[in-house]
Amino acid sequence: MKKIALFTLGIILACIILAHLGPMIGLLISSIIFYYAFKKCLKAEKTSVKILLGTIAVIALIASLSNIPAVIGLLALVGLYYIHKNWKKQPSSPKDDDPFTNFEREWQKLQQTN
Repeated sequence: MKKIALFTLGIILACIILAHLGPMIGLLISSIIFYYAFKKCLKAEKTSVKILLGTIAVIALIASLSNIPAVIGLLALVGLYYIHKNWKKQPSSPKDDDPFTNFEREWQKLQQTN
C-alpha cells in the first residue's frame, strides 16, 4: 500500500515538474546572467561599464523574480527526490526478525561474558 501511495505521489510530482519546466529553465538562465553580471560589475573599474553591468544585473534579477512559479517546480523536484530515496529503502530482513537467530546471537554474547 505504501508503494502505491509513493508511486501515485511521484507521478503527480513529475507532472508538476513538467508543468513548471519552462519557468525553471528561465530562472536558471536569468540567475546565471545575474551572477556573472554582478561579479563583473564588482570587478569593473570604469563607471560606464559598472552602470551597464549593473543595469544588466538588475534586469536579470527582475527576470529571476518573475519566475516565481519555478519555486513550485523546485519543491516538487525535492519531493520527488525524497520519494525516490524512500522507494529505495529496504525493509528489515526477515532474518533479523527470526527469534531463533536472535536467540543464537544472545546466547553467544552470554557465552563470551562468562
